[in-house]
Amino acid sequence: MSQETGRQEINPYSCRVDGRETIVIERTGPRSTLVFGGARSGKSRFAEKLAAKSGLQKIYVATGAAFDAEMAERIAAHKRQRGDGWQTIEEQIDLADVLARECRPGCVVLVDCLTLWLSNLTFAEKDIAAETARLCEAVRELPSASIFVSNEVGMGIVPDNRLSRSFRDAQGRLNQDFADACGQGVVVAAGLPLLMKPNPHMDIAL
Repeated sequence: MSQETGRQEINPYSCRVDGRETIVIERTGPRSTLVFGGARSGKSRFAEKLAAKSGLQKIYVATGAAFDAEMAERIAAHKRQRGDGWQTIEEQIDLADVLARECRPGCVVLVDCLTLWLSNLTFAEKDIAAETARLCEAVRELPSASIFVSNEVGMGIVPDNRLSRSFRDAQGRLNQDFADACGQGVVVAAGLPLLMKPNPHMDIAL
């Protein structure tokens, strides 16, 4: 809102994705977006469209590895979905270093996804809390646009084994930390994006 005119100012670099929600990627200065949702919610497709409509040079950071035929097909399907015009970087562990190296003005970096990154950290027996804190700190300092895709895994039934429960809890903490670190948060369900942060209409108080 302009203090001088009292009118709502329009950011010239905003974009409407599928005509549903205005999400902004600024061309100058840092802008980070967390896109999260359930399995097959459309979160990756939404994130890719958001990056494409920004008009910035697109860099895709893939955290998944083709350990079997089924995963290889998933990776191939994602490549077909996003199409040409992307620079692809594969990194399973050290996302902070990739972001420091690749994030620069005029680019948008899309990391897909944080859930596979968390799984990679778990199997590599890394300190998840320390790695998350390191990555979130890097996100806050990025000089260019970035998008992070993550899964919401805590809205179903409680898993029946300790490992799954521990992973669910770690994913929930990771999503909370990233929501705090990123300038924007978008939840996607059935392909429908909802802007959660910042939300000028949200006024929750006692």
